[in-house]
Amino acid sequence: MKKTLALSIAGQRHSQGGHTYYKDSIVVDMTAYRRVLAFDPEQKKIRIQAGATWQDVQDYVNAYGLAVKTMQSQNIFTIGGSLSVNAHGRDIRNGSLIKRVESFRLLVADGRILNVSRTENADLFPLAIGGYGLFGIILDVTLSLTDNEMYRIAIDHVDVESYSRYFAEKVKGNPDVRLHIARISVAPAHFLTEMYAINYLSDPSVPLEGHDRLKTRETGVIPTKIMFNLNRSFGWGKDTLWSLQKRYFAKQQGMLVTRNNAMRSESAFMAYRQAGRNDLLQEYFVPVQEFAGFVDDFRSVLQNEKLNLLNITVRYVNHDEEATLSYAKEDMFALVCLFNVPLSQQGQAEAQSGIQNVLDRVIAHRGTYYLPYAAYPRLDQFRAAYPKQAAFFQKKEQYDPNHLFMNYFYTDYKGG
Repeated sequence: MKKTLALSIAGQRHSQGGHTYYKDSIVVDMTAYRRVLAFDPEQKKIRIQAGATWQDVQDYVNAYGLAVKTMQSQNIFTIGGSLSVNAHGRDIRNGSLIKRVESFRLLVADGRILNVSRTENADLFPLAIGGYGLFGIILDVTLSLTDNEMYRIAIDHVDVESYSRYFAEKVKGNPDVRLHIARISVAPAHFLTEMYAINYLSDPSVPLEGHDRLKTRETGVIPTKIMFNLNRSFGWGKDTLWSLQKRYFAKQQGMLVTRNNAMRSESAFMAYRQAGRNDLLQEYFVPVQEFAGFVDDFRSVLQNEKLNLLNITVRYVNHDEEATLSYAKEDMFALVCLFNVPLSQQGQAEAQSGIQNVLDRVIAHRGTYYLPYAAYPRLDQFRAAYPKQAAFFQKKEQYDPNHLFMNYFYTDYKGG
């Protein structure tokens, strides 16, 4: 009897924990499937194939005065991939991506193509979104859109201790603030104490017409890339980069930007190739009121571990437990952390041990972590952070008993 080969599903392949491949499997590359299938500008809805990127969506809807509600801070990812990780971003009003999905079509293990929504094949809706490709191939998605607005940037200098109160009063409490992101200093002189908050306030007094051309080119990539490389290598490089970032923040004060352009974040300067080392992301979610206490504990761990922290950005995620593997058990701050790590066996063991120590602090503060990244967490940490994981894997056995759709995330964390 011939063995059936497993399938793993790939978009832009930015997940780092073996989510898009599996031993002796066929990789289904979805990036060729990027057509818009239906568009209703009046209802603010679009149906698009899962291999399209968020840039494809923005390029299509911008001319109609429309924009995406929820996506990552970069627009390079595929729609299907973003659903598979239940992405979130800078928008503080619209929640995780699952809230913006009207429906999708799913190719399941028995060969059927199912329409999946909150009313049709509804059991699969919270499993496939945030399901890392284990329940089938997402073929196309119907998304709700919003208006492309004009924003005026406002930047505030805050500290870690007061950030939760600042956010509640000045950000979430101000209905004009639509998008928000913050940065924490990793410079030795202000290590995990100083922050800058970047707010995008709606400004209806400025007409969209004349400002709505999509940004297509990043500026200042080479000098910023040089400085970020020094940030990887030296403490003084971190201090210098933070000082330069302060000047950059000051220049942004009061600038005008459209929603679509605000969601096309610059990242080319972070491209990095170095034999024996790599930059790896980790992301931790902690309840809003636990933020300062967690950062204090995080600082203590970093002072004792061999972890080279390069950058931290902070986003806000509304409480949302619709997805089975939900990371937002409460209103959360997401700390997106970029580490530079060695790739040797010993270096990876040290990095994993350090990250596990960080995760112990995350869990102690009622937090969770994001699953698309390297499989450093222990099995017990995964189970503590995701209490519905047993139900998730039981549903996997129900819908795909022969394990047609497989990846290393499954083998790493299903356990015995």
